[in-house]
Amino acid sequence: MTSLADFRARSIDGREVSLSDYLGQVVLVVNTASQCGLTPQYEGLEKLYRDYADRGLVVLGFPCDQFGHQEPGDDASISDFCSMNYGVSFPMFAKVEVNGDDAHPLWKWLRDEKRGILGGAIKWNFTKFLVGRDGQVLDRYAPTTTPDKIAPDIEKVLAEQAA
Repeated sequence: MTSLADFRARSIDGREVSLSDYLGQVVLVVNTASQCGLTPQYEGLEKLYRDYADRGLVVLGFPCDQFGHQEPGDDASISDFCSMNYGVSFPMFAKVEVNGDDAHPLWKWLRDEKRGILGGAIKWNFTKFLVGRDGQVLDRYAPTTTPDKIAPDIEKVLAEQAA
C-alpha cells in the first residue's frame, strides 16, 4: 500500500527530502500561492503548526502556479515572502504542479486517495490533505476551509494516534 513515506520532494532551499521523514507525525499537506485571495491562510497554517507541533503535527507547504498565475516567483522569492509576511516556519517545498500530466507524484497520489468535487483534480490554491501518522490520507479540505476549521480534526487525530 502506498503511503506518504513513498515520496520524495525538493525543499524550497533545494534539498531532496524523503517524506518518510514525517512518518509518525500527523501531516497537513497544502498547495499554496503568494498572490491569492486565500494567501492569508498562511497565518492560520503557521498557527496550527506552532500550536500542535509539540504533539506531532507538521504542515508541508507546496507552492503552485497553476491557478491564475498566483505564484509567479522563484523558490527564493516565495521563501522570502512566506517568512517576511507570515513568519512561516513549517517546511516549504519547491514549486510543483498539482494537476495534469506534470503533477508531482505526491499530488497525483493525494488526489487519487481523496477525490474532491472535481473528481480527483485540485480545485484551487490552499487545498489541504490531512495524513495520519501511518502515512495514509485521512481527509481532504476545500481551499476555502480555513485552518482554524481544521483544528478540531487535527486534535482528534493527534489524540487517536498518540505516539
